[in-house]
Amino acid sequence: MRFGKSILAPAILLLVTAALAAAQGGPPAAGVTGTGAPRGAGAPGGGQRGGGGGPAMALTTSAWPDGDPIPVKYTQANTEKPDQISPEFKWTNAPAGTVSFVFNMLDPDVAQMRGTETQVHWLVWNIPGTATGLAEGQPRGASLPDGSMQISATGPVYRGPGAPATGPQHHYTFEVYALDSKIDVAPSSNPTPGAAAVETRTAVFKAMQGHVLGKAVYVGLFRRPQ
Repeated sequence: MRFGKSILAPAILLLVTAALAAAQGGPPAAGVTGTGAPRGAGAPGGGQRGGGGGPAMALTTSAWPDGDPIPVKYTQANTEKPDQISPEFKWTNAPAGTVSFVFNMLDPDVAQMRGTETQVHWLVWNIPGTATGLAEGQPRGASLPDGSMQISATGPVYRGPGAPATGPQHHYTFEVYALDSKIDVAPSSNPTPGAAAVETRTAVFKAMQGHVLGKAVYVGLFRRPQ
C-alpha cells in the first residue's frame, strides 16, 4: 500500500515531537499517551519539613494544648513578679543543616503604628542550632545565656499576653524557624520599646530570607479575667 506525503508528514512530525518531549522530561505531545513517571515524580517535596522530605517540624509546650487558653501564670494578669514568666517550649524534627533558630511570639489581633504590623510579644534570634527548645522563665536581658538575643514591645524580656477582659480572646501565635545560618542583626536603638521591637523584627525577618529550612507554629488564646 502506498502513502502520500500528505499522510506521512503529519505522522512523522507527531512522532518526532513526542520523542523530543520525552527526552526533555516534558509532557507528551497532544494525542500521544505518556509511558513515563508523572511530572515531578521523585523530586523533593515542598513545604516546611525536615531535611530530605522527612517529618515536619513540631513545636509543643506542656503548659496548654495547642489552640487552648494560656494559663494566667504566663500572662500579664500574673502580678506576682515584675516580669512575666515565659513558658517552656520544645521543638522536634529540625531539618538537617540547621545552624540557628528564631522564635517569634506575636499577637495577630492587634495592629501596630496604624499599619499591618503585629504586636511583638517576644522575638529570640540566633538560638544555637543544637537547641531543642526554650526553658521556662527566660531572664531579662538583651543577650541570653546561650548567646541568643531577645526583644519585645516591653524591652529585652518576654512580654506575656494581655488582651483586655472587655474584648474577645486573642490568638497568640508562637513560631519557630530553623535557619541554615546565624543572622547578624543588632536590636534597634529606637528609644520607644514598641517601635524598637517592630524595627528589630523587620530586620531579623529580612535577614532570614533565603535561609529558612523549616518552621513550626503553636497557638494559645487569652483575655484577662473579668
